[in-house]
Amino acid sequence: MKFFNKNEPFLLLIGDIVAFYISLWLMLLVRFSEFPKQDAFKNHFVPFSILFIVWIAVFFIAGLYEKHTLILKSRIGNIILNSQIANIFIAVLFFYLIPYFGITPKTNLFIYLLISFFLVSLWRLHIFPSFEGKNKEKAILIGSGAEIKELEQEVNNNTRYNLQFISSIDLDEIGSFDFKEEVLNRIYSEEVLIVAADFKNEKVEPLLPNLYNLIFSRVRFIDMHKIYEDIFDRIPLSLVKYSWFLENISGSAQKGYDVLKRAMDFVLALLFGVITLILYPLVAFAVKIEDGGPTLFAQERVGQNNKLFKVIKFRSMSVHDSKDGIAKNPQVTKVGNFLRKTRIDELPQIWNVIRGDLSLIGPRPEIPALVKQYEKEISYYNVRHLIKPGLSGWAQLYHQGHPHHKANTEATKKKLSYDLYYIKNRSLVIDLKVALRTIKILLSREGI
Repeated sequence: MKFFNKNEPFLLLIGDIVAFYISLWLMLLVRFSEFPKQDAFKNHFVPFSILFIVWIAVFFIAGLYEKHTLILKSRIGNIILNSQIANIFIAVLFFYLIPYFGITPKTNLFIYLLISFFLVSLWRLHIFPSFEGKNKEKAILIGSGAEIKELEQEVNNNTRYNLQFISSIDLDEIGSFDFKEEVLNRIYSEEVLIVAADFKNEKVEPLLPNLYNLIFSRVRFIDMHKIYEDIFDRIPLSLVKYSWFLENISGSAQKGYDVLKRAMDFVLALLFGVITLILYPLVAFAVKIEDGGPTLFAQERVGQNNKLFKVIKFRSMSVHDSKDGIAKNPQVTKVGNFLRKTRIDELPQIWNVIRGDLSLIGPRPEIPALVKQYEKEISYYNVRHLIKPGLSGWAQLYHQGHPHHKANTEATKKKLSYDLYYIKNRSLVIDLKVALRTIKILLSREGI
C-alpha cells in the first residue's frame, strides 16, 4: 500500500523547474519594465537553462528532494534561501568565467534571487501541500517501544501521508486489554480501513485470530517495520528480532555491486589522493611549527569482518598515550581546529581507501575499545562489521548528534539503526546520494 506519494521528489522537481523559468521571465519583466521581447528571453534562455541543471543538483545536495518529514518541513525556508544564494554565486562565476554568452547580468541576478526565492517557497510551502491527500484513511497502530509514538506523531502531524492513526496500542502496556472493546468496536464504528502492526512481536500473537477475522471486513494490514523504514530511513532496533536479521541481512550478498564499488573506490581515491598531495607539505609544516609533534596520527579501528586496521589522519589534537585509543581529555590544537573544520585532517584516509581498508561510502569505523563496550550493551551491534567501513556514510548524513571520541550508548543505538538501513538497502544509487550530500556537509562545515 502507498501511504505517501512515491512520486513526491519528481513532482517537486517539475515544480522547481517551472518556478525557475517563470522567475526568469518575471526577472526580465521587472528589469526592463515591459513584457520580455523574444530576443531578450532567447538570449537568457540557453545560459540559464544550463544553470538550472546545476541549480537542481544544488537543491539535491541541500536535501530539497528528501522526504518531507516534519523535521525537514521546519527548515525548508532557510534551506531554499541558502540554496538560492549558492546558486546565484554559481551563476556569477558562470557568466564571468564563460563570456561566450555575451551577458553579465549583475542586477538581473539580484532580482532573480528575490523572485525565485519567493516562487520556489510559494510552490514548496503552499502550492505543493495543496496536492497532498486530504482524505486520510483511518488506521490503528499496534506495536511496542518508543518508535510507535514517533511514528504516530510523524504520520498524524504531516499532510504528506494519506493515513491517520486514530489509536495506538502499546503491547508493553497491554495489561488486561479488551481487544473487542478497544479495537474491534472502534474499527467498525469509525470505519477503520488499516491496521499497522508489529506482526513479529510475540505479544501480538494472541491478537492474531481477531485480526484475521478483520480480513472479511476489508481491513488492510501493513507491516509496521515497513512504514517506519520508509518514513525515517532507518531500522527501528526495538522492532526487530533475530528473524529480521536472518531475513534481511546477508554477508555474502551483492557480489557484482561489491566489485564495482571497489573499482570506483580505487579509481576515485587514487585520483583525489594525487590531486591533494600538494597540501601535505603545507599541513606538515603547520603541524610541526605549532608544537613540534608528529604530523600524522595512526589509530586502530575495527573494519570489515572485525579485522583491525590503522586509520591515518593528520594530527589535530595534542599527543596522548591512551592505550585504548580514547583520549581522556582531548585538546585540539589551533592548527588542528582549522584542519578539522576544513576536513583536511581526513585526507590521509584516502590511502586507506586505496589499500582497501576503507570504502568511500560505508559505516564509519570505530575504535576497538568502544566496539567491545557497544557489543555488550547494544544488541546486534556487530552486524555493522559485515561490510567495509567508509569515509562517509548514511548515519553521518541523517543521524543528528552522533558521538565523537567517547562512549555514548544511547546515541550509538540510534546511529546503528541508520547503519543497518544502509547495510540492508546499499546500492550504487544510495552511494551516489551519500556522496552528493556529503559535499553539502563539507561545504557547510557541518560535523561528520
